[in-house]
Amino acid sequence: MKGVFDIDDYRAKAKKRLPAMVFDYLEGAADDESGLDHNRAAFHRWEFCPRRLVDVSAREQQTRLLGKSLPTPLVIAPTGLNGAFWPKGDLALAKAAAGAGIPFALSTASNMSIEEVAREVQGDLWFQLYVVHKNLAKSFVERAWAAEYSTLILTTDVAVNGFRKRDLRNGFAMPFRTSVRAACDGLTHPKWLWSYLTNGMPQLRNFATDTTSDTAAQAAVLRREMDAGFDWDDLKRLRDAWPGKLLVKGILTSADATRCIEAGADGVILSNHGARQHAGLPVPANVIAAVRDAVPASDLIVDSGVRTGADVVKAIALGANAVMLGRATLYGLAANGEAGVADVLAMIRRDIDRTLALIGCPAISALTRDFVAERPLMAAGR
Repeated sequence: MKGVFDIDDYRAKAKKRLPAMVFDYLEGAADDESGLDHNRAAFHRWEFCPRRLVDVSAREQQTRLLGKSLPTPLVIAPTGLNGAFWPKGDLALAKAAAGAGIPFALSTASNMSIEEVAREVQGDLWFQLYVVHKNLAKSFVERAWAAEYSTLILTTDVAVNGFRKRDLRNGFAMPFRTSVRAACDGLTHPKWLWSYLTNGMPQLRNFATDTTSDTAAQAAVLRREMDAGFDWDDLKRLRDAWPGKLLVKGILTSADATRCIEAGADGVILSNHGARQHAGLPVPANVIAAVRDAVPASDLIVDSGVRTGADVVKAIALGANAVMLGRATLYGLAANGEAGVADVLAMIRRDIDRTLALIGCPAISALTRDFVAERPLMAAGR
């Protein structure tokens, strides 16, 4: 895309194309939104310890995750309401992921159904489960397995919705509410408005199939009103019911990570939901090393705050197996659809390659904690 060189450029393009209330939904966070800054600052906290006189004439990003080989340690994270950013946004994300040879995770709150995405994408598909009602969750699990999704992600950090002031002030909801303010917002973004009018109103398609039509559950998902009683015994039952790989998302402590693995999970996803649930939660990047020490043989994925290939390299060096991309790929989606997502993935892969060369590490698999160190505190004054 002309004039786009990094993720911030894609963010600017996305902000220009989207109505303010839609961009605010993409960009916003909980409470005072300080969690956004903390997520990014956590990666800046670390600096590289480069090795010199190392042959880095060829660099290798290939890695293994959940028993499979990946060309690069990236996964596209589950995100909801992607149809608000681009027509058939879920499909655009899934196709870009398949083109890059990496997994795509479909959200329960997707605008295309489990079956629709599976029919149109030849790639490694994962399904992210919000437990609104246990019987409905059982149906989703069965549908995902029947559609040949390889991996189930249980999201655990949405017992109630985060306090997101941007969405409250904008009255953001699906379907979009008609108001003078919303109409003016749409009219000043004609490209987005045209795509919205010609492609129809996004729906939560997983709740609007031949077998499932639950408007109350749709509303609960949008309000993040999940089953707050879901506990460790329920996790064990879910493990028994799901034949594929199982990941637990929203984990931020070593104790919980250990207990997830003991309950049969194949790995955990360190996540604070992109700072969208509470500003006071730990930053995932800051707990990677401790959780890795607690579950040394299990797969560990991290998300929240990742914007560059250097961030990815730091996360892997600290002990993660892979990194999930959320807002970064959504900026590309909102700016230029599937092509934008593919370009964001290519940018991050190039930055991973460049970073490996410049720190003297010929392969992702060779990264260790010795390649990173905490930056010394800056002295006051000059």
